[in-house]
Amino acid sequence: MKVKTILVSQPEPKVEHSPYYDLQHKHKIKVDFRPFIHVESVSANHVRQQKIDLKNFTAIVLTSKNSVDHFFRVAEEMRYKVPEDMKYFCQSEAVAFYLQKYVVYRKRKIYIGQKDFADLTPLIKKYKTEKFLLPVSDKLNSEVPTIMNGLEVDWTQGIFYKTVMSDLSDLKDVYYDILAFFSPSGIRSLFHNFPDFQQNNTRIAVFGSTTEEEALKHGLVVNIKAPTKETPSMTMALEKYVTEANKAK
Repeated sequence: MKVKTILVSQPEPKVEHSPYYDLQHKHKIKVDFRPFIHVESVSANHVRQQKIDLKNFTAIVLTSKNSVDHFFRVAEEMRYKVPEDMKYFCQSEAVAFYLQKYVVYRKRKIYIGQKDFADLTPLIKKYKTEKFLLPVSDKLNSEVPTIMNGLEVDWTQGIFYKTVMSDLSDLKDVYYDILAFFSPSGIRSLFHNFPDFQQNNTRIAVFGSTTEEEALKHGLVVNIKAPTKETPSMTMALEKYVTEANKAK
């Protein structure tokens, strides 16, 4: 079946030359964006209730852009001046690059993983004497605490923000050929908003193994997967699928 419409369960890209726009123009299809989940701040007072005192830490482990934003937000609310010798362990280059929004790169000690959280382990092992803070959401991937505990370092997890399901009621009678998901929370939000959702002819695209597992758990058929060796990004996976599906018969 041909693809004419795609709904991406994320905010619309702010960059002018997003691959999604290229996909849309090349294949003359409609690509819409709608976050199925959103982030809400946790107050500095709530962080204090978790017995977290920022001055007790010498290293921050940052897993996402959200963790960067909310660490510095809480620091500001607590009137805590982050010291220049603070060490930052960033899960990916994208997170490290985003960190420049708050710190001057050349004056900071920044350590960067490849992509997955496990990639940070050799870097963290080199600094076992540090006191690590992990500012995260309430929907943290369970493998992260397991990895940190296995490193036998002094670390503390803090809930600095919450992942909340968005209200999608206005989409009740809107249908798309492809729904693209990036997290298990996105799948859960779909069924939270539409408990009787029937896949029918809708194709499901997923990014990551945990998202795929959640989709299968809800009885969905997964048609498009990323990352793979051939299609390392969601846009590449969608491009490949749409090209095949829309071939003139």
